[in-house]
Amino acid sequence: MASSSATSSAKDKTLIVVESPSKAKTINKYLGKDYMVFASVGHIKDLPKKEIGLDFDNHYEPRYEVIAGKEKVVRQLKKLAGEASDILIATDPDREGEAIAWHIANEVDFTRKPVHRVLFNEITKKAIVEAIQHPHQIDYRLVRSQQTRQGLDKIVGYKISPFLWNVVLRGLSAGRVQSVALRLICERENEIEKFQPKEYWTIIADFTTATGETFSAKLVKINGNKAEINNGEEAEKTASAILSRIYGVAAITPKLQQRKPPLPFTTSLLQQAASNQLGFGSKKTMRIAQQLYEGIEIGAEGATGLITYMRTDSTRISSEAVEQAERYITQQYGTEYTGGTKAAKNSKKTQDAHEAIRPTLVSHTPDTMKQFLSPDQFKLYALIWKRFLASRMAPAKIEQTRVEVSDHEQQFLFRASGSKVLFPGFLKVYNEQKELDYEARKSTRDDEEKEQIVQLPKKLSVNETLNLDDLEKKQSFTRPPARYTEASLVKELDNYGIGRPSTYAGIFSTLQDRRYVELQKKKIIPTELGRDVSVILVANFPDIFNVKFTAHMENELDKVATGEDDYEEVLDSFYRPLETALSVRKNDPLLPQNHDAETCDKCGKGKMVIKWTASGKFLGCSNYPSCRNIKPIASAKVRPTETGIRCPGCSNGRMVLRNGRFGPFLACTNYPKCNTILKLDKQRKIEPPKTPPLETDLDCPKCGAPLYLRTGKRGLWLGCSKFPKCRGRQAWGQLDPSIQQHWQEAMEEHQAKHPLVTLRMVDGSPVDMRMSIDDIIARAEENGLVEIDNGEEQEKPAEER
Repeated sequence: MASSSATSSAKDKTLIVVESPSKAKTINKYLGKDYMVFASVGHIKDLPKKEIGLDFDNHYEPRYEVIAGKEKVVRQLKKLAGEASDILIATDPDREGEAIAWHIANEVDFTRKPVHRVLFNEITKKAIVEAIQHPHQIDYRLVRSQQTRQGLDKIVGYKISPFLWNVVLRGLSAGRVQSVALRLICERENEIEKFQPKEYWTIIADFTTATGETFSAKLVKINGNKAEINNGEEAEKTASAILSRIYGVAAITPKLQQRKPPLPFTTSLLQQAASNQLGFGSKKTMRIAQQLYEGIEIGAEGATGLITYMRTDSTRISSEAVEQAERYITQQYGTEYTGGTKAAKNSKKTQDAHEAIRPTLVSHTPDTMKQFLSPDQFKLYALIWKRFLASRMAPAKIEQTRVEVSDHEQQFLFRASGSKVLFPGFLKVYNEQKELDYEARKSTRDDEEKEQIVQLPKKLSVNETLNLDDLEKKQSFTRPPARYTEASLVKELDNYGIGRPSTYAGIFSTLQDRRYVELQKKKIIPTELGRDVSVILVANFPDIFNVKFTAHMENELDKVATGEDDYEEVLDSFYRPLETALSVRKNDPLLPQNHDAETCDKCGKGKMVIKWTASGKFLGCSNYPSCRNIKPIASAKVRPTETGIRCPGCSNGRMVLRNGRFGPFLACTNYPKCNTILKLDKQRKIEPPKTPPLETDLDCPKCGAPLYLRTGKRGLWLGCSKFPKCRGRQAWGQLDPSIQQHWQEAMEEHQAKHPLVTLRMVDGSPVDMRMSIDDIIARAEENGLVEIDNGEEQEKPAEER
């Protein structure tokens, strides 16, 4: 077994080093007693946390140190390397994995033994044996590429974040890619706010044939021009004219279409499809995909990798996998269903070295694997399996028929479209047309309006007279650009060439952690802080936080990986313009929010400029501290949102959704009489109410304050009651058994007095804690559980003030 215990020995064995214990377990299953598999559990070394870690006077050379907590892993790694006959490093097949391999190789260099690199695109017996038989050297170009990316990110974090501390608020941070993503989100929000909707009307007619069959058709032309009806008056006038005419079939145009099967998943497409179809966030998708790649226990087969490597830009499939899929398709559906699409060329991206994301064995169908997988693992595996199989199937053949209906004077032209599947092809397996339409779209701004498909009469002929039965006049308004979802944000970044497979998952969660954005009803909305930060960064560093420049830097990183560009030159091309901009803006920052600042009404000299604090913004005199004039910034009060949830702390209160300085939370309508607060997690799901801590008479070893007794995942634990000012802890295991017994009994009594509360809606039904608060509110509205409060907003809870 893979092991990291001090008693393990690699004497006279081949040592194979991987990152994760589950990956080690899967690989170990396929190898005999001559191999020892050891897990480093990710990176063992990194740039220092509290400093930039780059030597600017020595070609930007990075300075690495062992990650805190990894000292024991490094000691054991060295011990095993010293005992082993050979050393193979089998970390993930990407830039990050290559960097980990390089650090491990440096740590075991003292052995003077040759160290080789092996790559597994899939963790199957054949792939592992073949990789071990063909080892090679660590690719230092990939290591340099990873170092370049890390160096760029460090430079931004350590050079621009302090700028934000000085001009906005201490503790804020900037990121090379995240700040550009924030800019896109904020600019989209600005477009939405400035959008002016325009009214338009559509007219739908219901026609009946002589045999009694009916169908609907849309008015598309008036007197040969596109039908544009801008108001109700025009609609009424047009409708009156339409009703006075006699109609017949002007044209019937059948068209045979071949709908090509989709390409298999890349990382970007997988994250988008998992978000759209399964509701998974990017981080969750990649976490589950990692589990499927590293290995799942599947009965007698043991730990088995179910999918290929999940960080890839490639849509290429190996010939062996193609043959495997075609055999399966032939057996299950027939030879006529085989076919498939060719991989798109993607030579500019280094990750194209890997295959697309696919199942390692097509015979591991979702149904046969379901018993071994968690519900989320099953959903994602089924999505990957179906997509891959569909990519190797024949195109679907669809007959689309367009019918045009006109009046006898040819003033009005109506159009209806119908379709009939002649041969389903890949649709037998993957009939996700909405997802495929989404992927085909170039823009993320809005939903493209598609021609409505209707059921056409079975018998219809040109010049056939039709009866006009009914006319529907529909008022609509043009819509603003759509807010980004996690899926469409990844799509936008991918379209621009910003970020790479290993970075997509962390972009949104980083912005959310920094409180720059919020997720509401699956839409990404910038916070006021996020918008302020974005405006200031773009104003002061327009050439750095720029979509084209960031995409250019991504290409430069890829060139480092292929040896076309140099580590130092790329960092230099980024750092020097940044240093120049910083030297100009450090003492003269541009703050667009203050361009129209009014003169101070107290001193008459300074300007009343916006200043930021942890709890919000205010106006303060620029002559501070000479003039201490301050004023609140007037803002419209946002009424709290009713949730339909009964307050668990009092008998007649309701929980409402509020926004505080730490983000959204739920509070009781009976505040200040009832102080009940419920927190929301990053997915805007309600965190279950916890049992309050039990105050003990034990003293904190750091400050002497009473210790609180709490229940955690590992049992009882003691922490200082003054947290977070004091972070003192007392180890439960070090207490005398009699004291442990006393406080264990006390905790049981305490828990009996404070039983866990089941949250309920106002109608008594339990709250579904798996749903986000937005979905809970939507369901409450549907069921009529939400009370409309027309009064003034109540005083805000202390947490919000």
